[in-house]
Amino acid sequence: MKRFIFLATLAISLTAFAADKPNILWLTSEDHGPHMGCYGDSYATTPNIDALAGKGMLFKRAWSCGPVCAAARTTIIAGMYPPSTGGEHMRSMTQMPKGTKMYPQFLREAGYYCTNNSKEDYNLAKPEGVWDESSGKAHWKSRKGGQPFFAIFNEQCSHESQLRKRPHEQVHDPKGVRVPAYHPDTPEVRQDWAQYYDQVTEADASAGRRLKEIEEAGLAPDTIVFYYADHGSGMPRNKRWPCNSGLQVPMVVYFPPKWQHLAPKEYGAGVKSDRLVSFVDLAPTLLSLIGIQPPAWMQGHAFAGKFQTEPQPYIYGFRGRMDERYDSVRSVTDGRFVYVRNFMPHLSQAQHVNYQFQTPTTQVWRKLFDSGKTTPEQSIFWKEPKDAEELYDLLSDRDEVHNLAGKPEHAETLAKMRQAQESLAVKIRDVGLLPEGEMHQRAEGTTPYDMAHDDALYPMQRVLSIAGAASSMKPEVLPELKAAFADKDSAIRYWAVMGAMMRGKAGVTQLHAELIAATKDSSTYVQIPAHWALAKYGEEADRAPALSGLVGLANWSQHNVFTTMSALCAIGDLGDRAKPILEDLKKLPSKGSTPDPRFNSYVSRLLADLTGSAAEFEADATPESKPKKKRKAKQ
Repeated sequence: MKRFIFLATLAISLTAFAADKPNILWLTSEDHGPHMGCYGDSYATTPNIDALAGKGMLFKRAWSCGPVCAAARTTIIAGMYPPSTGGEHMRSMTQMPKGTKMYPQFLREAGYYCTNNSKEDYNLAKPEGVWDESSGKAHWKSRKGGQPFFAIFNEQCSHESQLRKRPHEQVHDPKGVRVPAYHPDTPEVRQDWAQYYDQVTEADASAGRRLKEIEEAGLAPDTIVFYYADHGSGMPRNKRWPCNSGLQVPMVVYFPPKWQHLAPKEYGAGVKSDRLVSFVDLAPTLLSLIGIQPPAWMQGHAFAGKFQTEPQPYIYGFRGRMDERYDSVRSVTDGRFVYVRNFMPHLSQAQHVNYQFQTPTTQVWRKLFDSGKTTPEQSIFWKEPKDAEELYDLLSDRDEVHNLAGKPEHAETLAKMRQAQESLAVKIRDVGLLPEGEMHQRAEGTTPYDMAHDDALYPMQRVLSIAGAASSMKPEVLPELKAAFADKDSAIRYWAVMGAMMRGKAGVTQLHAELIAATKDSSTYVQIPAHWALAKYGEEADRAPALSGLVGLANWSQHNVFTTMSALCAIGDLGDRAKPILEDLKKLPSKGSTPDPRFNSYVSRLLADLTGSAAEFEADATPESKPKKKRKAKQ
């Protein structure tokens, strides 16, 4: 009898709770931008999301923050920018900041049944109790009677790997494709783009089935729906690059009449909102929707619910390491202009990331560039060096191929956007300005986020200043770089050496003595760019010892995976200058210890690229979906 009374009471309480809280459904898809009918794309075939936008609202300017899946999802799960948590690098792994939670933990504590079907792919270690279920079988149907739910269904059919899958039965006619200015107009490129649209249509159909399921269960009146993709399209120069084409995503929301008091202030049927939103805003928005004030450590802004904020003036993006290749890029937009800050301008956008080069477009594009058959707009992707700063006007240049950063008439806009980027870096204590391995060294015993908030461990503003000077490519900062070689902080010395190396022959000539001394620095992350600079731009007498030094630093049996990867990336930039050490590279170990299995394949890929051997590697899959056999991974 007591058990009956208890169960009856529980059922009543859950029913009352459900009446007070909306269900929340997230329909997500992989690797596609706003190439949908509701965004004005007449080539697209997306009837289900178009209909959802017709009765709901879409955001015209939504950014994913990170232009690749793991970085993007890491932003969402914590409500924090990965450059502040140390999770910016593709398929890395670090710890959540002390005293923080992943957003589903808040929802579960509030009584929600939380499911994820099924991709996680976070660069932050998941604490206990994040999901009620996270698997290919996870479903809101498994909740207790009357319990409100939060459910994610992620569709992978639009993933990069699927747009290049052959054979393929073409649906969209390649002749009708709009080829962006940065891509060459070839049959291969047109087929990839058309196939991409085919896959987006499949993602739309999947979303339609999930919406029908909610409708048939009688839950539509109580369910708030979000649809978004995880970053821009899987085409090269979209995925992996933090400009608008890599970061802009479709984001459509629907609030049933019962819950429209929680909707964004500008909400209405068919409204296209100018509000700037990004993935860092999703976690605080969820908490706001269920009546919880977002904690101060969340770095986004709620755009719906009880605690929604006013629209923000900017949204931000970033790029760190992409698989086996390092880079450091930050971006910001005000909705019209896009600003890109390259902290490693000596590296092209198109570094040889193994996975990206499996796409037919990438391959034919590279051949055309090498043979001198690409236009100036199509050559930017391969350009070395990049511009230190880039500024694009989306109103007149939707493909972001005409850099306005050097135009006097845009100097005021450039300064404003630069200030926005630097202000965010200071506010979030951007820890991504440290070499990845050094970040982990400094954070030993704590987390990168907590380490970065201790100025004794990370003099953030000093590092930002010298990184900015080093990457500015301005010759007048050489005295500042020279002084920084003697700094007591290795991160300052690292950027001083990088600054000399990025300036090529002139930098190496003027700072030659300092570079020679830096090859014996206590930090391997200072040694590597010193050897790199001397091997690439030094005198003949410098090259042999510099090459030997890089081989030693690339030995995984002697150094950690971060030092090894960094040294191999430097060797990869040397081109023919690395020929004298080819046989030495073939003898280097391709296996070693790592802090997490996600790093296991990167050294072998780099060595395969350098030595011309076959690049077989373990799948970069999340643990629950990792195959038993070796295969090429979905990223």
